[in-house]
Amino acid sequence: MQYGLCTFPTDYSMPFPDLARAAEDRAFESIWVAEHSHIPASRKTPFPGGGELPKMYYDTYDPFVALAAAASVTQRIRLATGVCLVIQRDPIHTAKQVASLDHLSKGRFLFGVGAGWNLEEMANHGTTRPEQRGTLLRERIEAMQAIWREKQAEYHGTFVDFDPIFAWPKPVQKPHPPIHVGGGWPQAARRAVKYGQGWIPVGDAAGAMRRLPDFHALAREASRDPASLEVSVYYCPPDAELLRQMRDAGIARAVFGVPSEPAEKVLPLLDQYEKVARQVG
Repeated sequence: MQYGLCTFPTDYSMPFPDLARAAEDRAFESIWVAEHSHIPASRKTPFPGGGELPKMYYDTYDPFVALAAAASVTQRIRLATGVCLVIQRDPIHTAKQVASLDHLSKGRFLFGVGAGWNLEEMANHGTTRPEQRGTLLRERIEAMQAIWREKQAEYHGTFVDFDPIFAWPKPVQKPHPPIHVGGGWPQAARRAVKYGQGWIPVGDAAGAMRRLPDFHALAREASRDPASLEVSVYYCPPDAELLRQMRDAGIARAVFGVPSEPAEKVLPLLDQYEKVARQVG
């Protein structure tokens, strides 16, 4: 099982390039960053975690800028969006950002994607009918896949429609960086099987292990090899017994949460995570 970190990088956190380098020094396999372009002042949509929306949601850096900065000071650690809100993004621009970051990192990018939860945030980007999120996400992913693969790419869908275009660079990873779909069962799992290389259930290790046979069955029904689809669990507690159960069940990646705090609070936590990861293996 691989071990990663996830965080909301902000201007008051441990500087993100320093965090990425510290993570690499401790042999973490990947580091994942969140995305919110803004938080609407209305706050009508309740926070899925309950209670008040934490401050770092308002303050997080653009993920591609943060990851590019990390790419410049690291050599091995994989750099990931966790998750990129594709339904709020232009697919042609985003395809170029993904390919550019994959080049700058020499093929270390993992593309975590999701449909989002904040209805007012997505409405400000033009998605006013949340029931269309799944179709919009799929079309934008498919359009980007065409841009990454083809010399002259075109796509014609309900929401994404463009005639043949030239767009470079193409990603280092072929046919494109791995796509990991974040979200709950069953919608996100089905999306991962349809067009992804992995599924990210958030904060529910027990649920992920329980659903793993069902996820593999979905893959087989779609003529996908279950072994080709990773399951990565976000915000895992540093509990050795739980991590052993995850490892033995076939979970591909445990991702520990890193708070948006200065280095003096973050580095001891990384040491704790490193210790339990080495203990479990």
